Amino acid sequence: MSVEETPAERREVTVRRAPRYVPFLVLGGLVGVATAAVVAYGLPGDASFDRGSVFGFFLVMFGAAGAILGAVVALVLDRLSVKRSKVAVVEAVPESEPDIGEQP
Repeated sequence: MSVEETPAERREVTVRRAPRYVPFLVLGGLVGVATAAVVAYGLPGDASFDRGSVFGFFLVMFGAAGAILGAVVALVLDRLSVKRSKVAVVEAVPESEPDIGEQP
């Protein structure tokens, strides 16, 4: 049983490290929540407003702004990773016949 020798296929591929977007969005949202808590509970406010409702208002506003800023940071890092990408040559290895003891 001879295996026909086929020439290996070579291709050029681009290799880069791209950031994952979800952790940046979550981290930005958490920073927004922390900022909302500091603004609502740390700073003196108007006595006619409940601190919980002020926190809820700022939670929505700062949470969304933090998530947007996290997305912008991820996009900037993604753009930088495109500039730092490298080209590599890969070679396809033909599949060999399975050993006699192996079951497919």
